[in-house]
Amino acid sequence: MKKTPEELEDVHLEPEDELGSMGAAQAKLKKLKDELESVKKERQEYLDGWQRAKADAVNAKKEADASGKRTGELLREALIHDIIPALDSFDMAMQGEAWGQVADGWRSGMELVLEQLIGALRTHGIERYSKPGDSYDPALHDAVQEVDDMPGKSGEVVRVLRAGYRSRERVLRPAQVMVKK
Repeated sequence: MKKTPEELEDVHLEPEDELGSMGAAQAKLKKLKDELESVKKERQEYLDGWQRAKADAVNAKKEADASGKRTGELLREALIHDIIPALDSFDMAMQGEAWGQVADGWRSGMELVLEQLIGALRTHGIERYSKPGDSYDPALHDAVQEVDDMPGKSGEVVRVLRAGYRSRERVLRPAQVMVKK
């Protein structure tokens, strides 16, 4: 409880000979001690409130930073999910019979564009994975078919039907593969 200037003027320190009796001095001393205790309590309340407000501000900043990071990551992944079908189209075109009949200059240009797109993804922490000879991993691969009539070891990827993509350790899309029985 804060004292008004009028209340603070009640406390007068006078020379000892003007204080009067010892009782009056003790009463004034008690009043000063009470006032000091009151001011200490008020100071502690203000300090506690300030510390809580500071902690709340620090926590709010951390939460806003984390939220911004999560939003950025989600937007990045959404963009990648939009680009992946175009990369799949490149892969399908390059695996078709007509690809061999395309002029060399045009074919190498398209292969360069594909490599640029994959390189841009790599720059942003996205890895394209899966190739024949890799060990089958159910966390990374979606086994579409198991085959016996293709060369390779048991449990090995013998053909990649659709490449997989991951961001660090998080799989964005598993690779679709054929696996040796």
